[in-house]
Amino acid sequence: MSRRVVASFVSILLLVIAVSLLAVDLYVSSENPRLRSPLFITSLIILAVAALLSHLFLRAFKTRVSLLRTYVEHLLDPQIAQEKLPWGDDELGLLARSLERTAPRVRELVDSLKIEGARREAILASMIEGVVAVDSDLRVTFCNHSFARTVGAPMPVKQGLPFLELVRDPGLLEIMTRVLVTGQRVERRLTLPAAGARTFEILAGPLAGPSTRGALALLHDITELERLERVRKDFVANVSHELRTPLAAIRGYAETLLNGAMEDQVNNRRFLEVILAQTDRLINIASDLLALSELETNNLATPPRAISIRAALDSALRTVESTARMRGVQISCQKMADVQVLAHELRLEQVFVNLLENAVKFNRPSGEVRVDVQVSDGKACITISDTGIGIPSEDLPRIFERFYRVDKARSRAVGGTGLGLSIVRHAIEQMSGSIKVASQLGEGSQFTITLPTAPAPSDRPN
Repeated sequence: MSRRVVASFVSILLLVIAVSLLAVDLYVSSENPRLRSPLFITSLIILAVAALLSHLFLRAFKTRVSLLRTYVEHLLDPQIAQEKLPWGDDELGLLARSLERTAPRVRELVDSLKIEGARREAILASMIEGVVAVDSDLRVTFCNHSFARTVGAPMPVKQGLPFLELVRDPGLLEIMTRVLVTGQRVERRLTLPAAGARTFEILAGPLAGPSTRGALALLHDITELERLERVRKDFVANVSHELRTPLAAIRGYAETLLNGAMEDQVNNRRFLEVILAQTDRLINIASDLLALSELETNNLATPPRAISIRAALDSALRTVESTARMRGVQISCQKMADVQVLAHELRLEQVFVNLLENAVKFNRPSGEVRVDVQVSDGKACITISDTGIGIPSEDLPRIFERFYRVDKARSRAVGGTGLGLSIVRHAIEQMSGSIKVASQLGEGSQFTITLPTAPAPSDRPN
């Protein structure tokens, strides 16, 4: 037994003895008054000693309890928790030693939870998708940077902020409310005006806690995906439309020939010429689609190399020379230096042929096409301008789209597929260049291509 337990036992024993002596004193004083005074004094002394021992015991006990409470309150403080205190051997000391042995495991568990929480916070904060969590009262408990940027809220978002103050969108508010009421997951596609009318795929679900319920929402931006879906649908519709016309013409003239027109010596050759022209048109569409597919997938067989712009332009001019002569269009080239760019030879020639053909086909009789090449700051600028019909300002942003035509009737009449400028843009971008257009209706158009020049032979890697 410990000294404290012995002291407490002695104090209690003295107290019992003092009470007994007082009782004996009362009894003896009635029988023998001379013994009353000594017995009374002895009882008082014993009571005083018992009171003093009890006071000392209570003060020591209070001190130990206070130390134990301080130790428990600072259990997670390594400096305090590592101190060795004289706990004693009684039950209170055994309890203190149990806490002392448990403290390292508690600290390890708390540190592990802190690391896991910090890791989770870092992951959620760095996500591209927006993440927001609310409690059962629709107050924000977590919001990452992506969500704050999406809704235009300053960071950091204060915890406990009402969700309606953070996002004033009825659709998103309805989703979070529905999750809280039903406890079921909700998936919905939603356009948020606060995010610049961007479209999001929203996945919201219940967030169950030990005492409260909440909701968590994940916002995935699918604006670009929706645009690509629209482009794909438009592409399929345009291809179907472009193929339907020549196929219908071929079928119609072939049926006419089979139904007896082959014997018509006046028209049968014309019918065959129409079939041949429509077949050539189908071949051109298929060829342009294949070229566009190769450019979009970067599936080119040969690596880029230094190509002379003057050589590529000369080859393209020879290709369109006969067409220009037939339409009475004059092509003039300014004096140009022999500039080399890093490119694919066939694609560069195709770019120049498409632009020159458009400048010739959509020109006026006796019109003019001008080609100019300038070099500045390591870049080559090739400008092809014409005196043709021009492009309306509302059509300029869309002329590089696939199958887009400004004048659909005239484009088909001159044999265009609607893919030429789209091929030009993709080819130029693949060569790390850029293209821009300036045009006024009735005054002609000007296309400017900018390409980086090839390094000098001495600067090229071996």
